[in-house]
Amino acid sequence: LLDDGRVRLRVIACTPDRAETEVVTPGALSDHKGLNLPGVTLPIDAVTAKDRADLAFALDLGIDWVALSFVQGPEDIEAARGLVPDDVAILTKLEKPGALDRLEEIMVARGDLGVELAPEDVPAQQKRIVRAARAAGRPVVVATQMLDSMMNAPAPTRAEASDVATAVYDGADALMLSGESAAGRFAREAVAMMNRIVERVERDPAYRRYVDWQQQDPEATSADAITAAARQVAETLDAASIVTYTTSGSTALRAARERPQVPILVLTPSLGTARRLALVWGVHCIHTDDATGFTDMVEKACALALASGHAAPDQRIVITAGVPFGTPGTTNALRIARVRRPEDGRRA
Repeated sequence: LLDDGRVRLRVIACTPDRAETEVVTPGALSDHKGLNLPGVTLPIDAVTAKDRADLAFALDLGIDWVALSFVQGPEDIEAARGLVPDDVAILTKLEKPGALDRLEEIMVARGDLGVELAPEDVPAQQKRIVRAARAAGRPVVVATQMLDSMMNAPAPTRAEASDVATAVYDGADALMLSGESAAGRFAREAVAMMNRIVERVERDPAYRRYVDWQQQDPEATSADAITAAARQVAETLDAASIVTYTTSGSTALRAARERPQVPILVLTPSLGTARRLALVWGVHCIHTDDATGFTDMVEKACALALASGHAAPDQRIVITAGVPFGTPGTTNALRIARVRRPEDGRRA
């Protein structure tokens, strides 16, 4: 399959360096187009020599995420992990049908997945992938051809608008444009249109029902119990926001996994963590010093929630953190606080 399946060939004979084919579906073909071999596990590495050179360049620029294409198995992810520092996250682009049962960090790159899967199978697999990522507490991105007609038109089709909306209703962390913003004639309009659709869906009274219907049970750990409790407390008390302290980002991922009805304000001393978490559902990050104790934790959380607009005076916030402070992966404390104006003295 060439150029996303626009040209289809049948292999008649092949050698290690050559394939003889006949054309099944003809079409125009230009250079630098993709090639897919459905049902074939390729004996090649997911990271090519050119990828390694490009990756080295990108790492020098201080990137936060690496998206790995055409993953065939976990060994491809392990090979990529050996090439990037621990503070750079890997986003697995799920494009090969054989990798569907190996879900961790996921990008649903439906263009190639739709080439190698029957088109009618893609929607069900997309929903399955999003559910699996949400259950694992991993960010999931839905991408490719979401507003494809806007490559050459100033407005999308109704089907494309519904496609974007469906990904939001499913609870994806982020949506991604590709050709529309990289090479389309209406790049600015495409980004604005996607944003308008997302905001409109999130205002739909039915939106929360869809999100809550897919809610996952917390894992049997103290960190997950605290995070699940924070969501419930915030909803019961009509709190303005949930404030989490995190160093590694794991606390924020747990909070996002709960899909609370209020914003998640993440306070972190790590700038890299703050940037990586920009991809995660409902998260708003502030780079700040870690708390030094419970009093400082509450004071800082209230002050920053007020300053950032995530709480108003006299509103309550729910705070989660790990004690001792600054220790990654130790979410074990929950606190309810009422926000006061600075001139009103200490917060409760």
